[in-house]
Amino acid sequence: MEQRVLILAPFGRDADVIAEVLQKDARISVACRDADALTEALGAGAGSALIAEEALADGHASRLFAWLEQQPAWSDFPFILLAANRVGRRSTRSLEVLERLGNVVVLERPLNSETLRRAVGSSLRARSRQYESRRHLAELIEAQEALVQLNDSLESRIAGRTQELASANNRLMMEIHERAKVQAVLVQSQKMEALGQLTGGIAHDFNNLLNVIMVNSELIARVGNDDRIRAMAATVKRATERGAKLTGQLLTFSRNSNLDLKAVDVVSLLQGMRDIITVSLGSSIRYTNEFDGEEMWTRADANQLELAILNLAINARDAMPNGGQLAIHVKERAAPDETLGDGHYVVLEVVDTGSGVPPDVVSRVFDPFFTTKPIGKGTGLGLSQVYGIARQAGGTARLFSEEGAGTTVEIWLPLRERVASQTEVVSDVEQNAVSVKRVLVVEDDGEVRAMLVECLRMLGYTVTEAADGQAGLNRLQDDKPDLLVVDFAMPGMNGIDVIAAARKMREDLPVILATGYADVDISGLAVKRCTILRKPFQLDDLARTVRLGLAA
Repeated sequence: MEQRVLILAPFGRDADVIAEVLQKDARISVACRDADALTEALGAGAGSALIAEEALADGHASRLFAWLEQQPAWSDFPFILLAANRVGRRSTRSLEVLERLGNVVVLERPLNSETLRRAVGSSLRARSRQYESRRHLAELIEAQEALVQLNDSLESRIAGRTQELASANNRLMMEIHERAKVQAVLVQSQKMEALGQLTGGIAHDFNNLLNVIMVNSELIARVGNDDRIRAMAATVKRATERGAKLTGQLLTFSRNSNLDLKAVDVVSLLQGMRDIITVSLGSSIRYTNEFDGEEMWTRADANQLELAILNLAINARDAMPNGGQLAIHVKERAAPDETLGDGHYVVLEVVDTGSGVPPDVVSRVFDPFFTTKPIGKGTGLGLSQVYGIARQAGGTARLFSEEGAGTTVEIWLPLRERVASQTEVVSDVEQNAVSVKRVLVVEDDGEVRAMLVECLRMLGYTVTEAADGQAGLNRLQDDKPDLLVVDFAMPGMNGIDVIAAARKMREDLPVILATGYADVDISGLAVKRCTILRKPFQLDDLARTVRLGLAA
């Protein structure tokens, strides 16, 4: 009933024509003979009414107008008035009818059937919203009545309900807080993904170039007799080492590097850094340490962890231009929330008395390239690197700051048991390595391949070479190498594919996988007797890796 369309067009075939048009949209229409019949139909329920203007010209619409004036607060019944095509302005009587109808749309005849259908649809939607308001109003009234009925018992329920609401509110706030933290981590990961793809893509070619320069500078220094030339070669080598370090740092910023995670005593590491931190801070800043234990072990990249701590110390120094205090505490704590896995953690707490960080930028301090320092004073990569190192070691980094009162940065790293040094074990393996004569080098980059071949021959090996994976596999049967050195990123077959195919031919063949991608990790691959050689490498690294590969 509430979706009916009432039609008041008593003259001619207008009502029938309108009903046929509305039938195309499956509308239920009811034709009324006069205004009184229309008013009765309105009382039974309807969604809209179409009225021919001439049907109200006789002044017999008083009951209709009275019904409109008595509408409840939620109702403003929609009318569509089909007006005759007239010349000049409307009469005072016509304007009065429009005013009393209220919610009315005037369509001049002749009119398009599509226009009529759209107007009816719009009116029905408006009426549906009014019915929805009526339903909400009824629910509200019902709720108010229920509230009145419960008023007598309300006092006795307040205490219990208050406690329940407080508990629910606490749970809700905790959920909101946890969701915000998860969302922040997700946003951070998305922002880092683009940078990770960029740095990972250029790392291989850049490291290949550095490797050729680095190793050739070493060869020049070894074979040259001129001290001046040796000094120049050493300068070139130092420059390439700086370039390799920069590449590694960029990959760490992007969370895409493969850190050398080993057992590290954080207490010993910090004690060894005391001099460099003191020098970096200057005489105006007092530096102190505090440790919860004599040894506190974690699994991390010691070099990168040192760099992270030094970055934090330098940041603290810059925040205290007039001097102050810097304290680094090492504590053991349990995981504080679900953002970290269960267990105990080593927490490096770096506390300064500097200017602090404004509240509106605290959430952005770990973003790459974000800095509050003046142009030329900072890159915005320091804290991002700290965060990346902590995350890759299985922990996290957090910052708490109060503007004007100082800043605390926490690095959370998983606590682990102390482990014995592996230096003696590695040394024994190298000593037991069998001296081999035949090495097959598979490398697509001609300059890198030539460098590898020259180095291996200088080290006393017989070397054959191939420019791609398939050529290397073809030479495998004839050359019968004791060791395969293969590049990871090659067109066609990559290094992993070559190793898999070679193992089908010789299951026990030792392999060295050389890669300029710092994020390649064979621990998750089904590759046995395989050693990673990361570019750029030095000649001693190559010699040592070959010995270990043969002894694997």
